[in-house]
Amino acid sequence: MSTRLATGGRLVNRAQKMNFTFNGERLSGHAGDTLASALLANGKMMVGRSFKYHRPRGVVASGAEEPNALVNLGTGNRLEPNQRATTTELFEGLAATSQNHWPSLEFDIGAVNTYFSRFLPAGFYYKMFMYPRAFWKHVYEPFIRQSAGLGRAPEAHSRDEDTYEHFYAYIDVLVIGGGIAGLQAALAAGRAGAQVLLIEQTAHWGGRTPVDGGEVDGKPAAEFVEAALAELRGMKNVALRTRMMGAGVYDHGYVLAYERMSDHAPGTPGPRHRLWRLRCKQIVTATGAIERPLCFAGNDVPGVLLASALRDYAVNYGVSIGDRTVVVTNNDDAYRTAISMKEMGLEVPAIIDARAGGGGALAQQARDLGIRVETGKGIAKVKGTRRVEGVAICAQAGEGAVLDEIKCDAVAMSGGWSPVVHLWSHCGGKLDWDDAQSMFRPRASAPPTGATGEAFVIPAGSANGHLGLGDVLADADAAGRAAAQAVGATPPKTAAPQGAGPDEAPIEPVWLMPQGVDIKLRMKAWLDFQNDVKVSDVQLAAREGFESVEHAKRYTTLGMATDQGKLSNINGLAILSDALGQPIPQTGTTTFRPPYTPISMGAIAGEARGKVFQPIRRTPIQDWHEAQGAYFEPVGHWRRPYCYPQGGESHAQAVEREITQTRNSLGLLDASTLGKLVVKGPDAARFLDMLYTNMMSTLKPGRCRYGLMCSENGFLMDDGVVARIDDETFLCHTTTGGAERIHAHMEEWLQTEWWDWQVYVANVTEQYAQIGVVGPNARKVLEKLGGMDLSRETLPFMAWADGTLAGIGVRVFRISFSGELSYEIAVDASYGRALWDKLLAAGEEFGVMPYGTEALHVMRAEKGFIMIGDETDGTVIPQDLGLHWAISKKKDDFIGKRAQERSHMTDPDRWQLVGLETLDGGVLPDGAYAVAEGTNANGQRNMQGRVTSTYYSPTLKRGIAMGLVRHGPDRMGEVLEFPGTDGTTHKARIVEPVFFDKDGEKQNV
Repeated sequence: MSTRLATGGRLVNRAQKMNFTFNGERLSGHAGDTLASALLANGKMMVGRSFKYHRPRGVVASGAEEPNALVNLGTGNRLEPNQRATTTELFEGLAATSQNHWPSLEFDIGAVNTYFSRFLPAGFYYKMFMYPRAFWKHVYEPFIRQSAGLGRAPEAHSRDEDTYEHFYAYIDVLVIGGGIAGLQAALAAGRAGAQVLLIEQTAHWGGRTPVDGGEVDGKPAAEFVEAALAELRGMKNVALRTRMMGAGVYDHGYVLAYERMSDHAPGTPGPRHRLWRLRCKQIVTATGAIERPLCFAGNDVPGVLLASALRDYAVNYGVSIGDRTVVVTNNDDAYRTAISMKEMGLEVPAIIDARAGGGGALAQQARDLGIRVETGKGIAKVKGTRRVEGVAICAQAGEGAVLDEIKCDAVAMSGGWSPVVHLWSHCGGKLDWDDAQSMFRPRASAPPTGATGEAFVIPAGSANGHLGLGDVLADADAAGRAAAQAVGATPPKTAAPQGAGPDEAPIEPVWLMPQGVDIKLRMKAWLDFQNDVKVSDVQLAAREGFESVEHAKRYTTLGMATDQGKLSNINGLAILSDALGQPIPQTGTTTFRPPYTPISMGAIAGEARGKVFQPIRRTPIQDWHEAQGAYFEPVGHWRRPYCYPQGGESHAQAVEREITQTRNSLGLLDASTLGKLVVKGPDAARFLDMLYTNMMSTLKPGRCRYGLMCSENGFLMDDGVVARIDDETFLCHTTTGGAERIHAHMEEWLQTEWWDWQVYVANVTEQYAQIGVVGPNARKVLEKLGGMDLSRETLPFMAWADGTLAGIGVRVFRISFSGELSYEIAVDASYGRALWDKLLAAGEEFGVMPYGTEALHVMRAEKGFIMIGDETDGTVIPQDLGLHWAISKKKDDFIGKRAQERSHMTDPDRWQLVGLETLDGGVLPDGAYAVAEGTNANGQRNMQGRVTSTYYSPTLKRGIAMGLVRHGPDRMGEVLEFPGTDGTTHKARIVEPVFFDKDGEKQNV
């Protein structure tokens, strides 16, 4: 049955037919349709089932606020659940299926829940599924898992065939919303010369204005929209994007926007979705307002729609929801729907206006068209199950006694309008309750502000609580001008356009219809259509003590799931406030969290999928390592050479050769993977004093200092060498896998604890290649390159200097992780390979040899140097490793200091770092535990220590190990037993952790 009108439908092209399927049935629509309008045009009133009771659900809105018309879209690798039919543009071959039913939409077993509704009130799951506990595993859990969710998730083996991308942009003024307010704000900012980006989440400009009418400067408002678009498109400093939603507003003008590139035309080359990461100096939120439903018994029956939505389907798509429409309202806007229906030749049996005084000019226009207007009345209940069959009329001030019954097949309801304040609220914008208009609107005196206190978000038009056309345009013009001035532009002295429309009578708040309705009807009046939350559920929550709006939300599930309460929240707040006997502002609002509407997981991931899900990071010298046949090991996102096998030698033989050559002559290490963080600013020194256990503020420019970094729990999390560049600049080296983690650690403390400190951190790890030149001949080979004096007197141990080597600009650090004479040379990444090649050529006479990470680890263990991740496991503090000397006694505080003073941190029984020397010269198993006499509470053998790192040392010709042992430093010479997994027992003697060159003579030469 087609309900397409013979004429009308400004957005559809009737000459272009499009075929699609719904639940396997072949249907057709027109180009320009949404899936919702096409379904309605084919007489499909029921489109899904509700979550809890599986009640029949139909389309209730026409935009992103739609809670009911959620479908599985696509098939196979392109299956996506929970797609809104109201925002899905129709395309040839579209395949959709309804959700949350079995075995079919028309016959759903789950609908039996309706008959048990009195036993399934708000919070029933908290009460029912706790006892008896024996039922949980075999009865409750399988049932809950089977019932959970709305749509059907794609199969695990399915692989998304589409591509996605991220896009970055920096702009002066971002205007979110392409309605009449957004257009005017963009015009005002654009005319001032500011760089403007205007985005609109739908495919069309103008918002509601082309549907609702009115005049701008004496001409139809639709003409203003076209003229504004023409002018904006002619401005080089303005960009316009449709199908692009402002998903979230964050601190410092950071915005996430979600653009649907080809959803309307699958198969189009290029990405399907694009996630924009925008840095904006000013943001104008011209996001409009959402019409609220009314609460009366049966307001969820298919065929009950928002009045504005019913008007949209008729005007935009030429679709009639029904031949006889009853309009029920508490404000004048709904009269526009009645008038539109009547002018299209459809019947409007009655307008039910809950206000005793009725409406204004629009009400008179409706009467002049012969429409019956009932004032002071309400709907007692809607008749029908799978679609509207009629309504029972009652007095709004009464208790629901039926005064009249009207046959109809559609109900258009309007409970007023709520500004879309989600984006304003995302980053801290406050709200005020407007009693006159029964809405929350942005509080002008408490906008979101940046680091320096300046406001960077400006609401405009309906999003700012202005509903009249003239007020909307004036407010939007002022917002655009203010945004332009805030970025340094000068708006021209032009008057705002003048909007005009019929005078409207004030709204009267109506939260329940009728106001004295009994419990039976309250149990059939729905607040949240998607989650089946009734008026009675919220009232029950209040009686059971859930007085906080956040608690009531979670107890009842009001406003949760995919629509985030766009339709239900205000009505729910009002019902809760009434039940608590307090005003709505005192009850408050729930938290608005991004994204505004759901965005695809593919857009979030962008190109991070398949082989590039976690890209392998490469140093500038990586190609050379690969050409030499290096054996690689993963270290974080890097692949570092473990060793360089030659001929038929084993990895162990290669490691031994590399160590011997480095200790005896010269070795090269690619250290480019080490983290490099620049910390800069007037407060950089005191910031690093708080981050590191030792003092960094006393470090002089040109010098380096080894530092330890702890978490707030006192545990050692990273170490590295800090170099002071100048009075306000430090370069902090981190472990290879720690750069991003430590960068995030620094930023977290700067943004949450010391937000007013003038410190800036930049991760420059990949901007520099770093090469370790190590061994007795290290200084000689650098002198061959020429350009710098690297003598012990000029560049002593733990110093650094800038200069040139072989004509290449470098920064040389005189530091050592091997215990040998060592220099680490940092160079711009683009020169890394060139410097490496020059070092290889100059080092030929010394038998230069690259060495890998295993040789590095063995040499550092020979010197007793700790390594994060080996000697530490997240439970180790510096004192356990004998690093008391690296903890400053001059500082009042540092991150982790107080945690290290807790009783279990100062327990003398904590295991301490020692060296371990096997009696037979073998190698201890990695991670082996040393046993002690007796058993613990679990009947297991007591442990008194463990091996943290163990190697064969070619320098010492025996196995060496480091470990943590109870009272270890006091037990030198004792022999411990380490049972192996193969039944053997290894014996090792406790020795000092420094095995080689204890006095450091080789590194200080």
